[in-house]
Amino acid sequence: MWTVPEAEDKTITRATGVKDESLKLISEGCDPIRKDVKHESKDILSEVSRTHNAIQTLDKTISNLEMELAATRAVQESIINGSPISDELKIPETNGKRKYLMVVGINTAFSSRKRRDSVRATWMPQGEERKKLEEEKGIIMRFVIGHSATSGGILDRAIEAEDRKHGDFLRLEHVEGYLELSAKTKTYFATAAALWDADFYVKVDDDVHVNIATLGATLARHRTKPRVYIGCMKSGPVLAQKGVRYHEPEYWKFGEEGNKYFRHATGQLYAISRDLASYISINQHVLHKYANEDVSLGSWFIGLDVDHIDDRSLCCGTTDCEWKAQAGNVCVASFDWTCSGICKSVERMKDVHRRCGEGKNALWTEA
Repeated sequence: MWTVPEAEDKTITRATGVKDESLKLISEGCDPIRKDVKHESKDILSEVSRTHNAIQTLDKTISNLEMELAATRAVQESIINGSPISDELKIPETNGKRKYLMVVGINTAFSSRKRRDSVRATWMPQGEERKKLEEEKGIIMRFVIGHSATSGGILDRAIEAEDRKHGDFLRLEHVEGYLELSAKTKTYFATAAALWDADFYVKVDDDVHVNIATLGATLARHRTKPRVYIGCMKSGPVLAQKGVRYHEPEYWKFGEEGNKYFRHATGQLYAISRDLASYISINQHVLHKYANEDVSLGSWFIGLDVDHIDDRSLCCGTTDCEWKAQAGNVCVASFDWTCSGICKSVERMKDVHRRCGEGKNALWTEA
């Protein structure tokens, strides 16, 4: 009988093996391919997530470095100008370890002692309660003032004595003057950003009533946005006529006579996020100052990718704030438009606080 060669047996065996493998693939269909695709998709999503987290970490690192640079510049300028360096500026790294919700800077002047006392007696916590507010709620509150033209004079000594009593001042390397409000605003944001790592930096006038808990809750809603500019946005006329209040010497830059300003927050109260405060700090030497500080601030952001938020609860009147509070819509800030603040605020602040205040316990019940 004829015997099949051994080599052919191997060939048949291999052919049978290939056929079996083909049948196996057919029986499984495309599942192996699908499994590979699903696995690759998971890998891609995981990689995207890791990249996103890395970018966020990098952004935070850059922001922290910018703050440290701003603090170093502030110290350097103080040394060059021969001004005393505050203890807080000497050791900014200790402050950077703590994260705050907001820094509230209350703009004030040498002649405004009674205004400050009216604020202390109403909406600004005092003593241990203010310290507790900083520690538990992450809210810093300070009256903001610079120095007189005669450094160490009677005006500066009066503020120093008041600060020893209350401990609620932020002194700026700035010479006070009404026509220097734009420069003061720049210096305030740069200094506050160097001293405290906060989500928001607020500027408010000392003749405005503020509900601090409501302000904090309002700002907290915008925490996830990187560049935020919050206030009552307006667009008033550019006043070319000399001698009138709010005259704009550089009116010609805004086009034809009768034109209006770009949208910007009214100066009684506004807030900016950390990134914008950092931007001001780093670029303060090249940011242009217009005659009106609220216009100046708006101009610094006009070419940036900034989220302008128009919130009318930041500019209630001293009459409608009462019925709004009764309806459960407590205002963040209240003042009289006719006076650009509360008219006769020293005499009326307590009354406005009684009618429009959020309640003494609101600060401690807010999450």
